[in-house]
Amino acid sequence: MNSEMQRAFGPKKIIATLFFLGYAPIAPATAGSAVVAVVYFFLCASLSTAGWLALLAITFAVGVYTADCMEREWGKDPGRVVIDEGVGFLATVAFLPHGGWVAIVGFFLFRFLDIVKPPPARQCERLPGGWGIVIDDLVAGIYGNLLIRAGLYCFEWWRGNY
Repeated sequence: MNSEMQRAFGPKKIIATLFFLGYAPIAPATAGSAVVAVVYFFLCASLSTAGWLALLAITFAVGVYTADCMEREWGKDPGRVVIDEGVGFLATVAFLPHGGWVAIVGFFLFRFLDIVKPPPARQCERLPGGWGIVIDDLVAGIYGNLLIRAGLYCFEWWRGNY
């Protein structure tokens, strides 16, 4: 691939934009989250705890690296970078019972928390480079995961299973 093609369609750009979803004209972050939710539903049913840990570690590391590279090329926290949405959504649904309702609730809850950015997510955006791009979404995802867990606990308590 020549250097001009590499700049336009290089692997870092493909990964950072989640296969060009970041170029969506409307709501690229939502598009990225939605596709990751669908991928989660079809591919993550059999992940073990070790599998989830590996998936989260790899997507986080790759996300920070590619987001950092694209920020240097495109400027501060570019909207086309949506790998962070993937990391955040995966954190939202990690280690939870697999199912369509988890994907749907996780998607909407993560998008809400990513937009609202409760502390310390907003403060994490100030971290340099790819760290600031990805960690705020990771924090939103962790909040989402904890809220779903609380909802599951309350539902089971209400049903008399606790």
